[in-house]
Amino acid sequence: MKKIGIVGGLSPESTILYYKTIVNEYRRRFQREDYPVIIVYSLSFGLFREHVSRGNHSGAVGMLIEAVESLYRAGADFALISANTPHMFYEEVKAKSPIPLLNIIDCLAEETRRDGVTRIGLLGTKYTLTKGFYAKRLRRHGIESIIPDREDIELVNKIIFNELTWGIIREESKRKIIEVIKRLKEKGAQAIALACTELPLLFKDTEEVVGLKLYDTARIHATKALEHALGENTCSSPRVLTP
Repeated sequence: MKKIGIVGGLSPESTILYYKTIVNEYRRRFQREDYPVIIVYSLSFGLFREHVSRGNHSGAVGMLIEAVESLYRAGADFALISANTPHMFYEEVKAKSPIPLLNIIDCLAEETRRDGVTRIGLLGTKYTLTKGFYAKRLRRHGIESIIPDREDIELVNKIIFNELTWGIIREESKRKIIEVIKRLKEKGAQAIALACTELPLLFKDTEEVVGLKLYDTARIHATKALEHALGENTCSSPRVLTP
């Protein structure tokens, strides 16, 4: 099996989810304990977020490249960044990475296309929803993104950074996000992508909300990493590269 490298710490809660998902999914499939070697490089979440908030993209990219290079030196055969927002720098990091990187958006697209979903509502951080990189890459896969209104973006962003990244789970916050999901459905969303790796902390694995399937990008990404480690071809880049 290939050795998996995880760029973690973005946040610690999602890093734990990735690790446990890979291990538990392997055990579920094979009823054995010789799951792949997993190497984790945990970044400083606070420093990375400070770089991003100040517009210091070179600093943020530098942290990600250093992490991937360290994973390579530690023996990882490929790597994944265990968060959605840092994928705004994916192409820059990929260009300098000594090992392949599995893109979380490509992994999501592979699942939604299999299910016939072509219009998906996005929930995530303010950066993920307003910078355009997420919707652009999904569009290259033939998938349209439905984005919340500005007030809802601010609400979800606040819940993510003030609660979920600290491991704080509140039923009231879950109810508020469900209301956001209802409004996305009214806009035409056929399903919802939890495009923040902390949002799944609020929902059960197979939970549906107002009749819409929730795509847990963290679990999808981690599961695809396991499949890649086992030699399967997963998370292909979009074939259509036009804007």
